[in-house]
Parts: sequence; C-alpha cells; structure tokens
Amino acid sequence: MGSQSSRISDLLMHALDNLSQEDLKRFKDKLSHSAFKGKGNIPRGRLEYADTIDTKNLLVEFYGGDAAVDVTIDVFTQINLRDSAAKLREEREKVTGRQKPPEMSAKDYRKKYKEDIKKKYKLIKDMNSRFGDNMILNRRYTNLTIIDRPRHEKEREHEITAMGWRHAEVMTERASSAITLATLFKSDKDGQAPQIVVLLGAAGIGKTMIARKMMYDWAAGELYKEKFDYVFYINCREINLLTEQGSVADMICKNCLNTNAPISHIMVNPEKLLFIIDGFDELRFTFDQPKDNLCFDPWEKKSMEIILSSLFRKTVLPESYLMITTRPAALEKLSQCLECSRFAEILGFSEAEREEYFHKFFGNENQARQALRFVKANEILFTMCFVPFVCWIICTVVKQQLEKGENLTQTSKTVTGVYMLYLSSLVKPLSNSLKQHLRGNLRGLCSLAADGIWNQKILFEEEEIKKFGLDQENSLPLFLNENIFQKETDCECLYSFIHLSFQEFFAALLYVLEEDESTTDSGAPKKDVKTLLENYGNSRNFLMLTVRFLFGLLNEERMKDIQEKFGCKLSPKIKADLLRWVQANQGTDLNLTCVHEGIYQSCQLELFHCVYEMYEEDFAINALDHFTDLKLNQNKFTQMDQRALSFCVKHCHRLESLYIYNCTFSSEDYDEELPGRRKWLYQKHCQDRAKHSSIYLLCQALKDPNCKLKKLEFCDCRLTAACCEDLASILCTKQTLVELGLTGNNLGDSGVKLLCEGLKHANCKLQKLGLKACELSAVCCGELSSALSTNPLLTDLDLSDNKLGGMGMQLLCEGLKHPNCKLQRLGLRFCRLLGGCCGDLTAVLSTSQSLTELDLSYNFSLGDVGVQLLCEGLKHPNCKLQILEMEGCKLSAACCRFLSSALSTSQTLTQLNLWGTKLGDSGLQLLGEGLRHPNCMLQKIVLGSCGLTAACCGDLSTILSTSQSLTMLELAANKLGDAGLQLLCEGLKHPDCKLQKITLGYCELTIACCADLSSVLSTSQTLTELDVKWNNLGDSGVQLLCEGLKHPNCKLQKLQLSGCHFTSACCGDLASALTINQTLMELILGEKRMDNSGVKQLCEGLKHPDCKLQKLGMSIVNINEETQRELDAVKKRKPDMIIIHVRKNW
Repeated sequence: MGSQSSRISDLLMHALDNLSQEDLKRFKDKLSHSAFKGKGNIPRGRLEYADTIDTKNLLVEFYGGDAAVDVTIDVFTQINLRDSAAKLREEREKVTGRQKPPEMSAKDYRKKYKEDIKKKYKLIKDMNSRFGDNMILNRRYTNLTIIDRPRHEKEREHEITAMGWRHAEVMTERASSAITLATLFKSDKDGQAPQIVVLLGAAGIGKTMIARKMMYDWAAGELYKEKFDYVFYINCREINLLTEQGSVADMICKNCLNTNAPISHIMVNPEKLLFIIDGFDELRFTFDQPKDNLCFDPWEKKSMEIILSSLFRKTVLPESYLMITTRPAALEKLSQCLECSRFAEILGFSEAEREEYFHKFFGNENQARQALRFVKANEILFTMCFVPFVCWIICTVVKQQLEKGENLTQTSKTVTGVYMLYLSSLVKPLSNSLKQHLRGNLRGLCSLAADGIWNQKILFEEEEIKKFGLDQENSLPLFLNENIFQKETDCECLYSFIHLSFQEFFAALLYVLEEDESTTDSGAPKKDVKTLLENYGNSRNFLMLTVRFLFGLLNEERMKDIQEKFGCKLSPKIKADLLRWVQANQGTDLNLTCVHEGIYQSCQLELFHCVYEMYEEDFAINALDHFTDLKLNQNKFTQMDQRALSFCVKHCHRLESLYIYNCTFSSEDYDEELPGRRKWLYQKHCQDRAKHSSIYLLCQALKDPNCKLKKLEFCDCRLTAACCEDLASILCTKQTLVELGLTGNNLGDSGVKLLCEGLKHANCKLQKLGLKACELSAVCCGELSSALSTNPLLTDLDLSDNKLGGMGMQLLCEGLKHPNCKLQRLGLRFCRLLGGCCGDLTAVLSTSQSLTELDLSYNFSLGDVGVQLLCEGLKHPNCKLQILEMEGCKLSAACCRFLSSALSTSQTLTQLNLWGTKLGDSGLQLLGEGLRHPNCMLQKIVLGSCGLTAACCGDLSTILSTSQSLTMLELAANKLGDAGLQLLCEGLKHPDCKLQKITLGYCELTIACCADLSSVLSTSQTLTELDVKWNNLGDSGVQLLCEGLKHPNCKLQKLQLSGCHFTSACCGDLASALTINQTLMELILGEKRMDNSGVKQLCEGLKHPDCKLQKLGMSIVNINEETQRELDAVKKRKPDMIIIHVRKNW
C-alpha cells in the first residue's frame, strides 16, 4: 500500500514539475476556487506561496492519494491543459492497473450529457450571497420581452441610461413583434428558418441569463427537444484567454464533462447541433480573416479567431446552428462575419415582468407588494427596473432598507443616490484601521475603473490588478465577496466590475478622492477633470454616466456620507471646474434639438441631468444663471428627464423664454396595487381628485417665485385637457408670463374652459394666447368670450384651425364687443366660417377700439356676400383695423367692388392679403379704383396666385404711379410674362412711385424683361427689395441686372435670384457689381448650375474692400477644397458676413 502511495506521489510530482511557472500559478488559483470530492477547496492562503512540492503535499493531505490524482486531472482539464490531463491519466493507469472505461454509445452519452448540463445550469449564484450559496435558476428567472428585429441604431442609447420610459414606449409600440425563446429558430412568413440567430441586448439586460436558461430548458426537455441533439455553451470571455490553437472538436470536448465523450458521433449530424456563443462584443478579435485562412475540418487546429470565424461564416459544420449574444455596439463587426442571420433584441422587463421579478426576488408576498408600491412611487427607481441587472440592484437596496425600517424617499432621488445606497449597504461599520485599509483598496479600484473607461475596456488581466495594488491579501476578496468587483468563476486571471455602470461610478469617484500622503503613483490615470469634460463632448456617450456620477458625488451631504461610511475624504475643489464647464457649455440661447425625427436623444438633456444629479440649489442657480432662452425640439421626455428639466428650469432665474416643440411628456400612474373591492373603493374615494398631468412637474417649477418666465410655448406636444389645469394655475400665479402658445395640442373644449379660469383671474397678466389647432369647437367660445370681456390685458388671440363655425363666432363676438376687451389681433384661419359670420364681425369692427389685425384666411365659404358685410365694418368711422388677411378664401372678382369701396374709405387699413383668391384681371381693375383713390392708406397688398396676366399690368402701373402710400407689392405665381413686366416697369420708374419691395417669383419672366428691370434699378429712388426667383432669366438676364446694380442711383438692398437658370458665366458680372454697389446687403443665389469656378469669382468680389454685402445664399453642394479655402478667406477678412446654404424652396 505504501509503495502505491509513493508511486502516486511521484506521479503528481512529475505532472506538476512539467508545468511552466505561469501554468502552475493558474493551477493553484483554480484549485483554491473550486470544491472537489465534496471536501471544498484548499485555502488560498496555504496555496499562495506553495512551490511544486508543497502543492503536491497539499493535494495528498487534503484529498488523499488516488483522489488527489483525480482532482489534478480535473483541474488540468478546466485550465485547458488537456494533454497534461491525458498523460497523467495514462500514467496512473499503468501504475494502478486501472483500465480506461469503455466509450459510451452515442445514445447513452446524449442522455448523460443532458443530465450533466441540467445539473450544471440548474443553479445560479445570487450576487448577494456568500461563496457556495446558490439558488435554483427557475425560482429567479423571469421572462424578458424579446422582439424579432433590432431597433434603429439611434434608438439604442447608452447601455444603461438608455433604459426607461423611452424603452417602455418602444415595447408598447412593438409588442406585436414579441417572440419567445422557443420561436427563435422557427420559420418566418416566407418559410425560411434561420441557422444563425443574433440576440442583441445592452449591458445588464439579461443575455447571459437567457443563454443559461436555454441550456437548462434544452437539457430538461422543455426547449428544442426534437430540433437539437446537443447544445454547447461557449463563453467569449474564456475564448479571449485561449492562446493555444484548438479546433471545433476541442470546443465541443470542453463542454462535455465526461472526458470519454464520443466526439466523432456527436459531429456526424451537424444539423442537430446548436452552439450558443455568449458575449461576442467581448471578443478581442478583428475577424478580418481571408477565406483561405478559415478551417473546413472540425478537427483542424487553428487560432480561436479562425475557429470562430469559420463557424460564423459556415465553412466548418455548415449545417450546424448558432445563437450569438452581443451588445449593439459590436453589431457592425459581427455583421461582417455572418452570411445570413435573424436578429432579435432583448428590450428588458415589461411592467408585468418587473412585477413578477419583484415577487420572485422577495419571496414574501406582503414584502413584495410593499416594495413595489415604494418603487412605483419613485419614478427614477421604477424606470431603471427595465434593466434586469439594475432591477436586481434596486430590489437589493429596497429589501435592505425595508428590513431596517428606513426610508428611501430622500436618498434615492438621483442615480448616484441609488448606487450609494447599494454600496453603503455592503460596507459594514469598520474600525479606523480597516477604514485606512479600505481607503487604499478603494483608490486602487477607482484607478482601475478610470483606466478602463479611458481605454474603453471592461475586462482586466491579473497584471492590471497588480498594477493598482489590488492583489494584496484581503484587498480583492472584500469586493469580490461583496459583489462590487467580481472575479469570473470560469476564467483564469480575468476580472471585471459587476456591471459597466459600477465601473463608471468608481471612475468618477477617482476624480473626487482627496489625495493624502500615503497615496503613491501606481500608474493611476491623471486626475485632470478638464480633460475628462473635454473628451466627454466627443465621446459618443462613453463618458456620459461617468460625468453624471461625477456631479452626483460632489453633493455636500453625499460627500459627508462617503467620508463616514468609506473612511475617505472627497475634495470639492473640482466643483468650480464643473461650474465653469456648465456655464461655458451653452450660450444664453440653449437649443436642444433632436437630430433625427422620432429618435430618442437623451444626451441632449445631459447638461440638465448633470446639474440635477448634484441636486444642490446654489450650484444650480450659479451654473444656469446665464440662460435666458431655452428651446427643446423633438424630444420624448421620460419622468427622469422631466425631473431634471424641472429642477433646472426652477433654478434658471434669468430664464425668460421656454419653447418646447414637437415633444412628448410621459406621465406616471401612481395608483397603489389594491385587490378587488378595496381598489374600487379607493378609486371612488379619489374620483374627484385630479390626477397629475404630463406637465405637472414642469408647471410646478414654473410657479416658483424666483422664476421670471415671460414666454412659454408648447407646440405639437400632445398636451390634453388635463394639462390645462396646471397651465391655468400658472396663469393665476405667474405675473411675469405674457405669452402662452399651445398650438397643435388636443386640449379640447374642456381644456380651454379650465384655461379660461386662469385667464379671468385677477393675477393673470397674459397678453398673447395661441390656441391654433387645439381641437376646439363652438362649445368653448362662450368661456373664451367671458375671458375676453374680463381680461383687459389680452391683446393677441389665435384660434386658427379650430372648427368654431357660425355659432362659435357669434359667441366670441359678444366678448370682442365688450368695452373691457382690448384684443388687438385675432387669428381665425381655417375655422370653417360662413358668410353670415361676417355680420357679427362687422359689429365688432364698428365697436372695438383696439382690434387692428384680423386673419380670416382659408375660410372657403365666406364668399362675396361675407366680404360685402365685412366691408361695411371696414368703412365704419370707428373701425381701427390695420391688417386684413383673406388668403385662399375663394373670392371672385365681384367682391373687389366692395373691397375697393372700403379702401377708398378706411383711414386705418394698411395691409391687405388676397393671395390665392383668383380675382383675375377684371377683379384687379375694380380693386385699382380704390387703390388709386387719394384717401386710400394701404401700404402693402398681396396679390400672389390671383390669376393675373399681362392684361392687368397697365392698371398696376397706373396704381404704382398714383398711390402715395403703397410700398410693398406681391405678385408671385401670376402669369405676367415679359410683356406684363415691361408695362409694370413703367410704373416702377415713375417719379411718384413709392414702392420699396416687389415680389415677382414664378411669373414666367425671361431675359427679355431684364433690360427693363435694370432700368428700374438705375432709376427708382425707393426700391430696396427685388424678388425674381424661379424665372428663366439665364446668364444674359443676370448680366443685364448687374448693369442696373452698378448704376450709382441704384438703392437696392436685397436681391433674390434663386432658380433663375444662370451658371458661373455670369458670376464675374455679379462680383463686379458687388465691388461697385454701395447699398446691396443681401444676395440669394440658389442656383445649382453655378459651380466652383463661379463661387471663386464671387469670392473675389466679396473680398473687395468696397463690397458692402452682409449675407450671401448659395445652393452649390459639391464645394471643393480650393473653393472652400476661398470662402474661408472671405470669412476671415469679413467675419460678420453670413454665408448660407439655400434650399430649393427659396
């Protein structure tokens, strides 16, 4: 017996002696972390400094001779020393006479393999548990919402903060495409079944848990029972560590716990094999191998990069199936490797799934309900629970706090607060000596985290752990055991933070840790916060959460809390740097615009999120003091966004204007979960209590006494009647607010009734109210009328695009006629008004002493009768109307007689818009009588698209030479032609003509009229604006116009030539004109036929010292480098000059 023990000892000694120092170190490390033969593991302390002899002796002492050999073979296999394991097995057989067990049949082995896999994946380690404590997977696993195609790249935001109500909306919108694990490989509608499925998901979303669940369910016969004979799990983190060559057969063998697996039989039917590749994004390979390098034989040994590439590109085992999990960031690289695949994406927990997770986590029904009620009441917590990992964090924190009887309300307002709660709960009260030790560990941990963030690295080798002093006794285990910093159990010498967000948290902590005498330079990243903030702007969000945590950690109370619980001091010095960064990051006009319509862009609100994360009033006031205007466009505001926005708006004490366009506000239902009748009674009790509207938080901030807002606009923001109560409350309290715009919101009559309560309040100082397209009807007009007769400050009301009709107009006019009504402008476009309404409006015109502007455009049924009634009001001596808009009202020439009479009578009307009314030449002839009348005071008339031709131009010419008031004439989109323009030019050149601006776009003009126009430019002493866009003038026509521009009498200031069919051939003439003309300030040349040579010629004129041009518009797209240098030279010489790109519609 003693002789056999000696031989066993010699076998072990020989096997260990053949190991390299690095392999021996890996052997001991695995031995210290694994339990064998039911005896646990050899303590790490005894193995740490053991040499070969000591290690052999420990094996024999701890396990016994023969068992020690089994353990050694097992460890060799686990650390991929298969040759050493096989050699030791053979030597043992020679010494002991053991025979190699016969190879199982394929059928028997498949059954055994399933049993092994089921046993292996049945248990999972709870990250809150100590070593050795496990839980059953099915007791914790909760289904996730998976969709059958990835979201748009722009919808996949930062891997942690992207989750939230944005995610909820996407899940709601696309719930119809939700799929299950069982259907991943099912045929699509075209009958095509995928061989490769790519499962996308952000960090912490549950990709690995799903992979483990698939392994277990397959082994248990609940998933893919008939489809796959074998399913293999391949961990990409492990693959990174394999430096030796291997084969597909080796990968299969590694999955087989029985070393006598019938590998050849397994690969006979590759169509029955599924490989689960977990964590593609963590692979360090480039995957740019040429096809010649790939392997075609599953036994062929190659590098792991080539082996995986061969599987992906189907050169080896082409009939096999793959399921690949990855983060979205690696999708582009992965797509280059795949021939064809189906994409699916994990969206996270739905609301129901989150609730299920809570119940499974807490186990206790009452505690789970209590926790859910608490988390639902705190939007930031409930929002974050979309991500399974974050849901676990929050459940952990809530459970700990509830068990202590503590309250989270104050400490969990911000993301930093939530993480601090979790980390604090892991650090028990420590003695001073232990705090000193912890402080050193914490600094090393923070340095490692920051180094990883800067290098965009999440996996760390053992050398890096040593570099930051984390390999000392009791250093790493503290964080490993407490689940802050976790060692991968299946990988050697590889470490990672428990989650990317924790790495970002510790990276931020490094910047605020105070230096002390014991701090040594261990290769830690430089703590230059200015560099951090500069790089943040160009980082594509990889520093986003780090910077947010940086703000959060500098909260005064939080700094004290960290000092007390972690025994380390934080330095508030960089607070000043953060303050300067916020102040310099935006101008006084903060414009947060979404780049792509419909895509969520949370990063645009990140500035406000940072300030909110610090949650200090004084800092916020100082940081935001220079903001006076805020514009928000195309954003979908979550509750978190709204909290950040509201907090910052409240502390923007100089904010005067807030414009919110095409944004949506998510609302939260805070009703508690109540069973059956109790819930009904609760709802009945609360039925009279108004719910918070979607803009409640923002309105609360706006009501703050320090808020001095003057202008507030919500345009196309999907506001409803519920929002109007909050808006009315602002009107009652905010005496600085003078403008409120609510265009494009579904307020309805009930909403406007609520709003009118605010308008009638004595404290309301509103002067301008926009209710365009708010789904209003005649029902609300009584309330509006009452508000008009009560509020003497309201001067501007826009009710356009609402179906008010005749009854609504009648009610509204009662208020307009009231002596207390001081309304000056009334917008009624697209209100479906009939001719009869004009009788009520006539009464208003003859009564109101304040109404000066009335817009009745696009009320198609007003008709000539309506205009006749309206003109009676215009002729009344009490009428004060100055501007009348009747664009698109489908009038005929017959009404022009009434309008002409009104023009010759009214002493106040100065602007008349008749665009698109199709009056025709005969109508203009009638209108001309009034325009030529000496009493006519009209200054501007719009006659665009009125069906005019050259036949009326003689009348127009007479009007121009007669009228002493007309300064603006718009004739666009009329077929005047060259002949008509020649007649018109006679009037323009008349010495009595006072016209300053004429618009002649789309009038079918050619070169034939350009000499006449040039003559006008050299003659007229009043014309300052000429618009001839989209007429076929050509190069010769522009050259003729340039002659007029160069004349010393030319007074033109603005010239619009877009779409006039010219080329670079006339640019020399334009450049020459620019050097001579002393009045031209704006030139728009939207013409794509002009190339780089033309632009360069223009630049010569622009650089001339005598050129007075201030604004140039061009539509040239392909500007080359040389031309760009010329334009840059112009900007350098004349920095105030504006050069813009012109769109076609100019």
